[in-house]
Amino acid sequence: MYIVAIAWLYVTLLMALTEPSITAGILTFLFYGLLPCALFVWIVGTPQRRRNRLRDEAAQRNTDSLEHEFDQPNRTDAKRD
Repeated sequence: MYIVAIAWLYVTLLMALTEPSITAGILTFLFYGLLPCALFVWIVGTPQRRRNRLRDEAAQRNTDSLEHEFDQPNRTDAKRD
């Protein structure tokens, strides 16, 4: 995914360098390169962000259940003694 974004930014940078004025070059890079690339990375990265959030929530639930399992603050089982 990132190789496509880097290649697209490279191509649009070269397009911007060939524009007749600095303003046209900046606008070309911004509207043909940076904004579409940012949108692409955000849309394509959504499933990974969702997986990361679910993994973090599951880890938090596991940590919370472990804390309730042990009575002692040092995580030793008081029932075992």
